[in-house]
Amino acid sequence: MMSFVSLLLVGILFPAIQAKQFTKCELSQVLKDMDGFGGIALPEWICTIFHTSGYDTQTIVNNNGGTEYGLFQISNKFWCKDDQNLQSKNICDISCDKFLDDDLTDDMICAKKILDKEGIDYWLAHKPLCSEKLEQWRCEKL
Repeated sequence: MMSFVSLLLVGILFPAIQAKQFTKCELSQVLKDMDGFGGIALPEWICTIFHTSGYDTQTIVNNNGGTEYGLFQISNKFWCKDDQNLQSKNICDISCDKFLDDDLTDDMICAKKILDKEGIDYWLAHKPLCSEKLEQWRCEKL
């Protein structure tokens, strides 16, 4: 019984996936290499991610028969593989759960592939909410 309680406490205190709720400035720092990629300015990315996932790496949304993962809400229909959609094209050649941790390296690589193939309109929040008046999405600390 004592070992079960100890194991339970370890599981609670040290979850398997390290999630991160970013601030605007933290995220701006991490994503700075994406500034200008595909003609998309960093404040556009910051705005789009805010309206897509609220800067929360563990965001999972079921949408139109698929599931979207992480900050960039990357779909299991085309971009990543999970056990819910075994028919995924898995264009980014990655397990979807990799988009739920606080290491954004793989997220950014896949987001760039999406941008190259689909354009910024893949992220539905961009056009109506993040294509103009971007001053509030800039971080002065950079």
